[in-house]
Amino acid sequence: MKKFVSMLLAAVMVVSLAACGGSAKATETEAAAAEAVAEAVEEAVTEAVEEKAEVTAETAAAASEDALKDLTVGFIFLHDENSTYDRNFMVAAKAACENLGVNYLEKVGIPETNECYEAAADLVDRGADIVFADSFGHESFLIQAAKEFPEVDFCHATGTMAHTENIPNFHNAFAAIYDGRYMAGVAAGLKLQEMIDAGQIKPEEAKCGYVGAFTYAEVISGYTAWFLGVRSIVPEATMEVQFTGSWYDEALEKEAAQTLINNGCVLLSQHADSMGAPTACEEAGIPDVSYNGSTIDACPNTFIVSSRIDWTPYFEYMINCKANGEQIAEDWVGSLETGSVVLTDVNENVAAAGTVEKLEEVKAALISGEKHVFETAAFTVEGKVLESYMADVDTDEAYEADTEVISDGYFHESEYRSAPYFGIMIDGITTLNAMF
Repeated sequence: MKKFVSMLLAAVMVVSLAACGGSAKATETEAAAAEAVAEAVEEAVTEAVEEKAEVTAETAAAASEDALKDLTVGFIFLHDENSTYDRNFMVAAKAACENLGVNYLEKVGIPETNECYEAAADLVDRGADIVFADSFGHESFLIQAAKEFPEVDFCHATGTMAHTENIPNFHNAFAAIYDGRYMAGVAAGLKLQEMIDAGQIKPEEAKCGYVGAFTYAEVISGYTAWFLGVRSIVPEATMEVQFTGSWYDEALEKEAAQTLINNGCVLLSQHADSMGAPTACEEAGIPDVSYNGSTIDACPNTFIVSSRIDWTPYFEYMINCKANGEQIAEDWVGSLETGSVVLTDVNENVAAAGTVEKLEEVKAALISGEKHVFETAAFTVEGKVLESYMADVDTDEAYEADTEVISDGYFHESEYRSAPYFGIMIDGITTLNAMF
């Protein structure tokens, strides 16, 4: 700003000297001087604005850094670190808080009961500015807390109610994990094809097994995406799904996996949180695609790959929003591009040759939009191509379908809310004990 004033004074002096000439030549000089003044003023103003912008940016950065230091984030986890699901959240939560220098609090082993509300209230009492809970059944209790503590932001994974409750400080988040599951299914399909080519199984014996927790859309969306990945390589493949009725029960998950193996499944995957299914596969020598993290240490002879959601980008996003006084998105969806949907390293001692390269190819196609997981040409329902589907996106009490989600040749999953709503039973998949 001082430079601006100096340049302006210099310009005025030029005009004054020119005006003293009193002749035509002086008039020309005056005009030239006036032009010089205009240019000088423009330059000075531009530099002053840029200087001010730099100062403003530096001030904002300093303010944000100070705000981050003062922030406390509280996390509510359904189980402890023995659950692959919860451990995945824990690792990301600690990484995000450490990366940004904010205070970290946690509550572990919090069931989907009023104990969740009590945990949230306790975290607020301990100074939490943001409270995050990681399980579907935590949602109603977190909403209760959000209404009671409007100055605190409450964020929730896998929930469905943020866009219908319209509570300014309550937010849902998820990721397009169906892309990751599809890619993991491609890896499984390549393994099946290798087994067929080696004469270990016949094409008609390419039967996969899947251990699922509940018959929620999240689980159905996941196993369907995985199966479509398999079928993109082995069109003859079929799949049997065994449900456990629990997110985390090692004995039940192992029993379900053994049932699938006994029923002739030659490769397994899962949407359940313990080591039950991977352990059963390792003991039986059956190739396995796990979920939420690598199981290579415990299952080196059968583990192929795993897809998971990396929650670090979302946690950093919500923390930065709070520090900067910005509104956290009502429904946030992470993707391959945001680094939220990832695969573990491929176990090349078990995976088929060329798996790593093929997965990179598929990933590029998904990111570019050349490929969509739920393309309607890739599956049928009762022998017919699905041309229309009204999803229950608003999840009202009557569970009435409210939104058309098929257009442009594919099912638009997680675009109308963050949580999955693909609840379709497609041909080629058989479900057992689907009573939950």
